[in-house]
Amino acid sequence: MDDIIKDHTFKTWSKQKGWNPIIVDHAKGVYFYDNSGKKYLDFSSQFVNVNLGYGNENVINAIKYQLDKLQYINPSFGAEIRAKATQALLEVMPKNIVKFFFSTSGTEANEAAIKIVRQVKNPSYKILARYRSYHGATEGSISLTGDYRRWFVEPNTMPGVVRYPEPYCFRCPLKLKYPDCGIACANYVDYIIKQEKNVAGIIVEPITGTNGVIVPPKEYMPTLRKIAKENDTLFIADEVMTGWGRTGEWFAMNLWGIEPDLLTTAKGASASYIPIGVTGVNKEISDYYEDHIFAHGHTFEAHPISLAPIPAVVEEYKRLNLLSHVKIVGEYLGKRLQELKERHKSIGDVRGVGLFWALELVKDDKNTPLGGYEEKYQGIPTFTDYLAKKLLDKGMYVYNGPSWLVISPPLIISQSEIDEGIEKLDEVLKEADNNYKS
Repeated sequence: MDDIIKDHTFKTWSKQKGWNPIIVDHAKGVYFYDNSGKKYLDFSSQFVNVNLGYGNENVINAIKYQLDKLQYINPSFGAEIRAKATQALLEVMPKNIVKFFFSTSGTEANEAAIKIVRQVKNPSYKILARYRSYHGATEGSISLTGDYRRWFVEPNTMPGVVRYPEPYCFRCPLKLKYPDCGIACANYVDYIIKQEKNVAGIIVEPITGTNGVIVPPKEYMPTLRKIAKENDTLFIADEVMTGWGRTGEWFAMNLWGIEPDLLTTAKGASASYIPIGVTGVNKEISDYYEDHIFAHGHTFEAHPISLAPIPAVVEEYKRLNLLSHVKIVGEYLGKRLQELKERHKSIGDVRGVGLFWALELVKDDKNTPLGGYEEKYQGIPTFTDYLAKKLLDKGMYVYNGPSWLVISPPLIISQSEIDEGIEKLDEVLKEADNNYKS
């Protein structure tokens, strides 16, 4: 089985030589099991997406019910599940988000947002995006992406993308220190918009995802939102990772009381049991299309099976009181990670909120990272990759970047399961300490 998989299918963003995938047989709760019966604690929810954990019967039954009732209908028709999914979204989305386009992934959700912004703001077409960001792998989304994955497709990227700096306080791109910086990374955006002309929109991950879980200072997002409004620029919140309770709120923008003009999400909307993508817009944008053509669509838009989990997911969050649970265990996880930092000199920074955290690892007292984007681009394993492999050997999966570990377990995790994960991290980080140079 493994020969068929590695010889005839691709591992994404990787050289194919030497890939020997673990064959996963089944999963339950916060654990998955390989075909030999070995048990793995999922401490990253895979790609920060299996928010409800594995085997939620109510969500599974909702999908089964829809499969029996209506398997497919083209998106020009309506369906009962389309109304139910929309109603469920209206209950949890920011109140100004009133209309939705359904797709099957986060990158598709962002592609739709790009088209909408450019149609509504025509002839303006430029979109501001950050360097440390990931918005998807399709042409428009990868063009918005700031990290090394964009390099692979250049120069064949979408024109009109302008970069702005991220609020990466641990490694400030402007070489400043918070709070004395005056949130220069956000205020600089006003200058960019005025110098560029024809700026239609600005896209932001409320908390940077795979590029290190960068949590902005409390003033950052309100400042950015204010600048967008003052410059008549549409504000897009990419909540593909931060949505669906990951931060203890339905959507991370709620942390700052902000309503974006567009909100994109995916992953947790279906608990990742079925592919889904959602692009939500405010009433002003919705009204625009009453007399203008909505020039976007595809075969699987509003697919009945993709929509089936959404109402069940919302009900499960309520039944499990999951948002409160995330705040409680998230605080506990943060405390345990800070304890690790006190014990391990190789941990340069701990940052996060809710059940979305990162440990940034360093190799010396100058906070030199264990690896960077150049190694990832060239396919050169970093020491962080080695540590992630050691964790896997010990029965725990953690997603990692070149110099950070993303700690984002399923939202149903218990304190005892967190303790299990911390214990394994504690063991493996001793090796990083042994390579640390003072």
